[in-house]
Amino acid sequence: MSLLERTVQRIYPQDSASREMAKARLEQLALPYWSLGDLMDLAVDLAGMTRSMAPPVARKAIVTMAGDHGVVAEGVSKFPSEVTPQMVYNFVNGGAGINALARQVGAEVFVVDMGVAADLNDLAKAGKIINKKVGLGTDNIARGPAMSLAMAQRAIESGIDIADDLATRFDIIGTGDMGIGNTTPSTAIAAVLTGVDVAELTGRGTGLDDAQLNHKVSILKQILEVNRPDPKNGLDILAKVGGFEIGGIAGLILGCAANRKPVVVDGFISTAGALIAYTIEPFVRDYIICSHRSMEPGHKAMQQYLGCTRPLLDLNMRLGEGTGGALAMNLLEAAVAILTEVATFAEAAVAGVDK
Repeated sequence: MSLLERTVQRIYPQDSASREMAKARLEQLALPYWSLGDLMDLAVDLAGMTRSMAPPVARKAIVTMAGDHGVVAEGVSKFPSEVTPQMVYNFVNGGAGINALARQVGAEVFVVDMGVAADLNDLAKAGKIINKKVGLGTDNIARGPAMSLAMAQRAIESGIDIADDLATRFDIIGTGDMGIGNTTPSTAIAAVLTGVDVAELTGRGTGLDDAQLNHKVSILKQILEVNRPDPKNGLDILAKVGGFEIGGIAGLILGCAANRKPVVVDGFISTAGALIAYTIEPFVRDYIICSHRSMEPGHKAMQQYLGCTRPLLDLNMRLGEGTGGALAMNLLEAAVAILTEVATFAEAAVAGVDK
């Protein structure tokens, strides 16, 4: 049995007894009924995920998966693929957006080379990145499949490996991405699974103008026509129109679910990975926390497909890297504080008695 098959067998729904206990306590807090709204819903989810009335959330990790995409040759991005390895070095040096926001929330950032089209062995040997390279970027999905089925499974299992390792040291794990051109495969995945027309799903990525956006839509239609992924088969979708880092994110989410760890899913590309994971095993949804709503127009449809009608934040962000996930980790701590630190009416009455 493969690692992927073994992992799927370890994924179970949230614990209903823990959810009920958390809900019962929250209903008794010394404040108007459910007046902290979504934070109280989040507290119930965290209790169900962790099987605990004091969900651990202090130890935080963000995993930023990096990979390149052959479809960049079709002019779907304003930046060349050379930017991907440059950004990996920026992550390692602590100068990227994710580094700043991770420091703010007290999270450790792990950078993974899933398929950067450059030699990053110097960083891997120095222990500054995790080397899970499947290939030097995917093939051009406008002309044929992104990768083989074997490569797709390897990408996912690499993400599972990382989740299994980090689950022994961290309480919550956030997803992140880096890969020039990766909004195109992410949009293709969204189109396959949501059934929404690509013209409605396609965004400007790194800042395309109107003519470039129209070109991107036409390329996406070509991608779907050429590859025709099976919407019921997550591996097939990933192999035909995905990316190595998207597969890594899918595996990370599957691994977190198997280890009963809350996984804070970042933006558009991370949600594409979540869609792949959800297609492989729908119960992963019980461990996914949708951190924010990206400015990419397809993100809403993707989140709704996952059953996430309202993410925690909506700040007009579109960076990726794990930045939205980092910000949302503050809210996880807030939700646990409400569950564990706010007194119930009974406790407050006892505390106020003169002795």
